[in-house]
Amino acid sequence: MSQLVSAARRLKPLLDRVLVEKVVPPTVSAGGILLPETTTKVNSGVVVATGPGAKSKDGTLIPCDVKSGDTVLLPEYGGTPVKLQGQEGKEFLLYRNDDLLGVLQD
Repeated sequence: MSQLVSAARRLKPLLDRVLVEKVVPPTVSAGGILLPETTTKVNSGVVVATGPGAKSKDGTLIPCDVKSGDTVLLPEYGGTPVKLQGQEGKEFLLYRNDDLLGVLQD
C-alpha cells in the first residue's frame, strides 16, 4: 500500500480527475485451474488519488464523489492509461469523476 501512496504523491490529478489502479483478477484458481477470460472480467479499481474537484459556472468548487482507498466500478471502455515509474505490472487509469459508475461497498 505504501507504493500506492508514493505513486499518488508523484501524480496529483487536476480538477475532477481520479487516478485509479485497476483490479486485475487472478487467471488461475487456488487449485491451479486456468480460468477463462470471461469469468474473470471485473471492471473495478481502487482510487489512488483525486483532484480537488470541478468548478461550477459561478466559481464554486464541486468536490469529487470518491476518496483515496474507495473501490469503484469502472466503465467497460474509457479512461486514460497512465504509466508510473517504479510501478511496472500495475495498470493505472485516469477518469473524470462523472465517468465512474459507482462505489462498491465492502
